[in-house]
Amino acid sequence: MPTVPASSRADLSDAQWAVLEPLLPRGIKPGRPPKWTRRQLIDGIRWRTRAGAPWRDVPERYGPWQTVYGLFRRWQRTGTWAQILSALQARADAAGLISWDVSVDSTVARAHQHAAGARIRGTCRPSRPAASRTSRTITGWAGPAAG
Repeated sequence: MPTVPASSRADLSDAQWAVLEPLLPRGIKPGRPPKWTRRQLIDGIRWRTRAGAPWRDVPERYGPWQTVYGLFRRWQRTGTWAQILSALQARADAAGLISWDVSVDSTVARAHQHAAGARIRGTCRPSRPAASRTSRTITGWAGPAAG
């Protein structure tokens, strides 16, 4: 397949595409050939995840947003993205490009005092109904005899 020149500085280069292309699933279906190459669609997916924009804002040079989203969602459901990631990690690990050192941070994150949580039922004193109150009236004319 002829190469598609990278139209943006963040698109896949020919060297990156040469590494990624063999890892992609082979979808041989009879019928009309696709209008958009997988490279364009994957660049569209990468643009969307990098920019954090809605799917409808994917530039037209990557194909219709519905097609870009359809490929992303289909591969997400089938686990293709996870397979590609693990294959790329295995390749980088074999080349010694990944350091698997784990760094543990012991920083303490303190929450505000009001973030301690809601009260648990049963720990609060139940309030008495208003009718059972035994408070005395505190008025000047209500003396001990009126009681």
